[in-house]
Amino acid sequence: MAEVQRDTVGSREDTLRFMELVSLFQMQAMMALGKIANPMTGKAERNLDAARLMIDTLEMLEKKTTGNLNADETRMLKAALTDLRIMFVDESKAPDAPKTEASKPAEDEPKVKFHKSYGEQ
Repeated sequence: MAEVQRDTVGSREDTLRFMELVSLFQMQAMMALGKIANPMTGKAERNLDAARLMIDTLEMLEKKTTGNLNADETRMLKAALTDLRIMFVDESKAPDAPKTEASKPAEDEPKVKFHKSYGEQ
């Protein structure tokens, strides 16, 4: 049978690391929910599968650390999960963003934008 750690105090450094870990997953989930912009593209992008993975990971972390967190760690983890679950449900119900006219090719516009030639024309 697995041994359960009962030290709920821990060090301040461990608490900060735990909170940073929770924040990391929370930010990744929010990015996947389209709530914050992806720093690589500068655009808000929605990927519900990735968001679900981040939320599931935080839920697993909550289960595995039950009884081993201090009050601040527990409060932060529960708040992050509550917020993310609400956002996930809202985003799941929201229709996909419609394509704007700028993103659709015009009917008479050729699909090939660039054509390279190596011979005489």
